[in-house]
Amino acid sequence: MSGPTQCPGPRGVRRGAALTLVFATVLATAAATGSLPHGGAKSPDLATRSVASTVDGEEVAEAAARAVADGKSGKEAAEEVVSRSGDRWGAVYDERQYEEFEQALDGSYTGVGLAAKRSTGGLVEVARVQPGGPADLAGIERGDLLRTIDGHRVDRRPVADVVALLRGDRTEAAAGTTVVLGVQRGAALWTETLHRATLTTEPVTVRRIGPARSDSSTAVLIEVDSFTKGSGAEVRDAVRNAPAGAGVLLDLRGNSGGLVAEAVTAASAFLDGGLVATYDVHGEQRALYAQPGGDTVRPLVVLVDGGTMSAAELLTGALQDRGRAVTVGSRTFGKGSVQMPSKLPGGSVAELTVGHYRTPAGRGVDGQGITPDLAVSSRAEQRAEMVLSGLGGGS
Repeated sequence: MSGPTQCPGPRGVRRGAALTLVFATVLATAAATGSLPHGGAKSPDLATRSVASTVDGEEVAEAAARAVADGKSGKEAAEEVVSRSGDRWGAVYDERQYEEFEQALDGSYTGVGLAAKRSTGGLVEVARVQPGGPADLAGIERGDLLRTIDGHRVDRRPVADVVALLRGDRTEAAAGTTVVLGVQRGAALWTETLHRATLTTEPVTVRRIGPARSDSSTAVLIEVDSFTKGSGAEVRDAVRNAPAGAGVLLDLRGNSGGLVAEAVTAASAFLDGGLVATYDVHGEQRALYAQPGGDTVRPLVVLVDGGTMSAAELLTGALQDRGRAVTVGSRTFGKGSVQMPSKLPGGSVAELTVGHYRTPAGRGVDGQGITPDLAVSSRAEQRAEMVLSGLGGGS
């Protein structure tokens, strides 16, 4: 949706995400990182990004300062140092990108409400349309092709360029400004003039599965696309509101992460306190704990795949290690490191890797991922529902 995307920065294409979201040049980037609270568990309401560093922050800042003093771009100089460092998840943002990044983590963005990906034929295809957004109201549908944006052909352009065109420059991207899309559906070609709007993401979807009646044979599917602000509470509320005795299928497939504090809140829905993860920042060990009072009885199955990343892997590892859930699907992505931001001369922001997190049992996730209890390559959701039913969770 013309807002956070998985395009720019090291958390974009390089992390292997299957879908490039055009929500705002930054949600996917943010979601990919997996955000940790500043100061560890003592400050759960503040966030940095999750992600471990081979680059010296002072070196990056000095390079930016020299460039600014010479009348050059501090951001470009910082990017050059980070690119040479081997810090896979290191990134440098300009002020606007970082503002959008933070806005996206808050669950809102300015755009037209569509997500895009590269089609099998190499074109730009609409992958998702946000209900009630400008694109939806204009009748744009999933599977439509974007051929032009404001008269610029985008057939073979990188999706990052498409995002930049949808977003507009700093003076053109405000809510109410227009963007003209050339759209193709089958043999039909037409243009739509859309007005950008301030939209809210919907990271958590809840629905019943199994028999359509409110008894113990009904299960609840909770699908979490990303851990933006408030998503953990939505998971908690969905569990509390589920019918008595109903099992929960927690779908984390394709969840690229987000705010670790939100993942901890989600873990608290199923745990009665205790350790969720440990992590280190420049060698200093810290820990994240669930709040007491979660539902420790309701049957729980967690669905994961190669797109399950960072904060979502932290949650999966906690529920698996604590014996609280059966995990089903395929090995997760393997992004378990800690990244923190710092402001650079010239106004840009560098996010550099400073450590790694581990599951309650001490397993490292970075570069390894989490192997599910039941590995399945097809019909994963149906298999997960069967497992949940076997646990007495309905469906």
